[in-house]
Amino acid sequence: MDERGVQVDHATLNRWVVKYSSMIAVSAQSKKRPTLSFWRMDETFLRVRGKWMYLYRAVDKALNTLDFMLSERRNRPEATSFFAKALSSNGIPNKIVKDKSGANAAGIREVNRILKRFGCPAKVQTIRSKYLTDVFDKNFFRCRTLSFG
Repeated sequence: MDERGVQVDHATLNRWVVKYSSMIAVSAQSKKRPTLSFWRMDETFLRVRGKWMYLYRAVDKALNTLDFMLSERRNRPEATSFFAKALSSNGIPNKIVKDKSGANAAGIREVNRILKRFGCPAKVQTIRSKYLTDVFDKNFFRCRTLSFG
């Protein structure tokens, strides 16, 4: 706008972001390419604005970030919420590799129950492996999509 000689206040820019960001997100979601049927899921504990929080994240086999979520707790309702959000935006995978977290196992079981209630024949299979989820530790900065803090 400045290149064209138009004066715009920062409050106006903020209103535009609030008004148009949801439309841009919907448009970007519709153009997203399909994900692979093999996911890796993990959570880590990190400090956000001085407060410790859990960062749930899921990547596909090619280490493309599928979804992430910040949470204050690591329990079944939070894990279920994360999986429901990830499945709604990326489809249903055949397999999810996870570590030994009981919350994640309970979340996946809950999602499988929900899928069964809706008559979905697909069931998400889980593989428990410490070493296949180590990709997050080695490639943390590659998997992270936003700067928190």
